[in-house]
Formats: sequence, C-alpha cells, structure tokens
Amino acid sequence: MPEHVSGLDGTYDMKIVCQNRKAAHEYFFDELIEAGMVLLGPEVKSLREGRASLVDSYGKIKDSEIYLYNMHITPYPYAHHMDLDPLRPRKLLLKRREIKRLIGKTEEKGYTLVPTKVYFSKGRAKVELALARGKRKYDKRQVLKEKELQREIEQAKKREGY
Repeated sequence: MPEHVSGLDGTYDMKIVCQNRKAAHEYFFDELIEAGMVLLGPEVKSLREGRASLVDSYGKIKDSEIYLYNMHITPYPYAHHMDLDPLRPRKLLLKRREIKRLIGKTEEKGYTLVPTKVYFSKGRAKVELALARGKRKYDKRQVLKEKELQREIEQAKKREGY
C-alpha cells in the first residue's frame, strides 16, 4: 500500500507508490533528480492503488528526450476500453537544460539513470531518478562490512546503557 510522508507544518504531502531498494545496493548515487511522467488515465489510477514495480527499470535518452523503460504498472482492472502494455516506455518530463546536462553525464563511462522511487507530489506522479555508477563486488562487500560493524557498535552501546 502507498506510504504517506508530510512535512511538520503540513506544507507538502508526498504519497510514495513504490521504491527500488535494490538500486542502493547495486549503485553509487551521485545525484538525485525529480521528473514528471507522461501517463494515461488508467495508469494513474493503478499508481494511486500502489500497483507498480521498479525492478529492473532504467532511464535512457532517446532523441534528446528521457524515457523510463521496464517500469511495470499493473493494468487498472476497470479500464476495459484501453489495452495498455504494462512495460511500455514512459516519457519523463524535465527541463531542456537538465536533459542536456544528463546527456553529457550519461555519455561518461559508467554512468546510468536509475529510478529510485515513484510518488505523488501535489497530486502529480513523479519519479526520482539517480545519476548512478555501478558498484563492483568488493564495493558491495565493503558496504556490508561497514553496516555490520555499525550494528555491532549500536548493540554494544545499548548493552552498556548509553
């Protein structure tokens, strides 16, 4: 089910639809970018119900536009008049200046666009893209060792009453 996040003063309301937790394990994030999505009505209704998955999805630049590939949005059960492909490429909405900058960055060796979460902000569907570099196996092992060490430190503090 979608998760709600709001500010202390109630100035914004963000409804998280889905997250790509595996991406943080697989990539180093250099930058996070918020982009709008071009969706059809039944897709928006499915997103509001939390019926989406970012597993194996990625962003790609095609003809000076950015598209999101392999994002699965389950078809809305009551939209019989539209037969939509759940994995169709979806155009992302960014300013031209941001797109040009991302084109330059993704042409560098090792950079890719990875979606980290899909959410609603002020009633609009948004996707958070990360400009990311892939982790090597030893990087992943190092991160796991650091997490385990931190967990042990926290447990020791609790035992000693800190």
